[in-house]
Amino acid sequence: MNKPRLIVNNSKNELKEENFFFNKNELKTILNLYAKMVSEGSWKDYGFNISKKNVSFNIFKRSSENAIFNICKNFKTKNDNLRYYVSDAQGNILSMSKKLETLIDKVKWNKYKIVN
Repeated sequence: MNKPRLIVNNSKNELKEENFFFNKNELKTILNLYAKMVSEGSWKDYGFNISKKNVSFNIFKRSSENAIFNICKNFKTKNDNLRYYVSDAQGNILSMSKKLETLIDKVKWNKYKIVN
């Protein structure tokens, strides 16, 4: 008969502390852009979509419609350029970058007009 043993610091059972959200600086950058576009009257509402693969900041013209833009952060990416990207309502990638700040500066938000 086997005697039970106590196993301490078993690395297989440890849960990895992975950040499955935007960090504080990333969220600050996104919300600054959101505030600017709300003051111009272009955007009205926002929401988050969180999964194990990515997190996205969804931007809405009206809360009853689908998101017009998604600012996404990939966690498990093979291509480093796809770390951050902006997609439209159909899922087309408009722009991608390694850094969120350069992505937001690169996209010309006023160029994309919302057509009703």
